[in-house]
Amino acid sequence: MKNHKTRILVYSLAILSLLAAAGLYPLLPEQIPTHWNTDGTVTYSGKHMIFLTAGLGLVLAFLFDFLPKVDPRRQNYQKFGHYYDFFCILMQFFLLAMNGIAITEAFRPGTVSVPMATMLGMGLLFLIIGNMMPKFKSNFYMGIKTPWTISSEEVWRKTHRFGGKCFFLAGLICILCGLLPLKSSVLYSCCTVVVLAAAFVPGLMSYIWWRQEQRETS
Repeated sequence: MKNHKTRILVYSLAILSLLAAAGLYPLLPEQIPTHWNTDGTVTYSGKHMIFLTAGLGLVLAFLFDFLPKVDPRRQNYQKFGHYYDFFCILMQFFLLAMNGIAITEAFRPGTVSVPMATMLGMGLLFLIIGNMMPKFKSNFYMGIKTPWTISSEEVWRKTHRFGGKCFFLAGLICILCGLLPLKSSVLYSCCTVVVLAAAFVPGLMSYIWWRQEQRETS
């Protein structure tokens, strides 16, 4: 995060999540929902777990700040810094929303359709990431990192243009599934399949494009 305003905003959102958890902690029931299973059942844990989920934002804020500094290709972040900053902010808002759902369900179980909210949230996240992905420049931290994308700028470019379309399509499918009256098991299975496909297919294509590049240069 090169932009100081972005850094302040990202850390502020992360701290806000922790402050909300601390302020609501005395009011929370002793057991709070921490995991929604694929069959629709909910797993409960001690309310101290709220600090684990709320603290994840601060951990990510630090990693967002630190990892680009130790990336061997850290100079490339300047080429897509605006998109990287937006991604950091987006992830903090996503975590705030997920923590908000967990807290709401702790106080009033059944208020939120968690499977639907998760699918819609994931779908929106994938849509935005899909749009940003073609702008990512070669690095060791963000994007689709395979031995073939790392070793070739052209393979990186092709893979991330294609990967952006895959993630955008995955986002559309997740949103569509979230709006349909489907069982929780079907929703989670759908999310798993599209996420794995969106990650695996571009990785496979990166190898194919790398092989083509090797044949053309040999």
